[in-house]
Formats: sequence, C-alpha cells, structure tokens
Amino acid sequence: MRTILFLFSAMGVVGLAYWAYMENFKTQTALSEVEQLQREISTARGRLGVLRAEWAYLNRPDRLRDLADINFDGLGLLPLTPDQFGYVDQVAFPEPELPPITDPIETMADTTGEAQ
Repeated sequence: MRTILFLFSAMGVVGLAYWAYMENFKTQTALSEVEQLQREISTARGRLGVLRAEWAYLNRPDRLRDLADINFDGLGLLPLTPDQFGYVDQVAFPEPELPPITDPIETMADTTGEAQ
C-alpha cells in the first residue's frame, strides 16, 4: 500500500512539474510576443512622428500661398483673408418644412362663454 502511495505521489510530482514547465513556456512565449509588439509600437510611433513632421512641413502657410500663386491659372485659388469669414448669425438656414396634416382632430369650443 505504501509503494502505491509513493508511486502516485511521484506521478503527481512529475505531472505537476510538467504542468509548471508548460506554464513557464507559455509565459515566456507571451512575454516575447509582448516585447515584439512593443518594438512594433515604438517603430510605428517613430514613423508617425516623421509623418507629422512632413505634414507640418508640407502645410506651411508660405508654401501653400506660393503654390496657390503658381497654380492660379489652373485652379483659381485666392489667398484667405480675415474679411472672408462671417458669423453664424449671418448664415441663412432654410426653414424646416412642416409635414402635411393627414389626420385632423375635430374640436368643439364653447363660443357662448357660459360655464356648464
């Protein structure tokens, strides 16, 4: 009986060791994937910074003004000035259309003025 108990205990220890090894392996794999993702995120952030710098460089007002002047014949673009802007209360918004009355309700009013 004692031998069987030792045998089951040894098998349990071996089984737990195998489980611990597999969990350790899964953890190491997950950690390496996280490191790879962090490297990719860092690279993407670096590219995003470069793209933002290029966008800011390409959208310089003096450059856009020069491009508008160069391409005036083809595009007809004019430079923006402050007097080209208006206020919201100057905008003529269309009046909303009222839907047609399809089911009118008949009401009767007491026109005699007497209380009942």
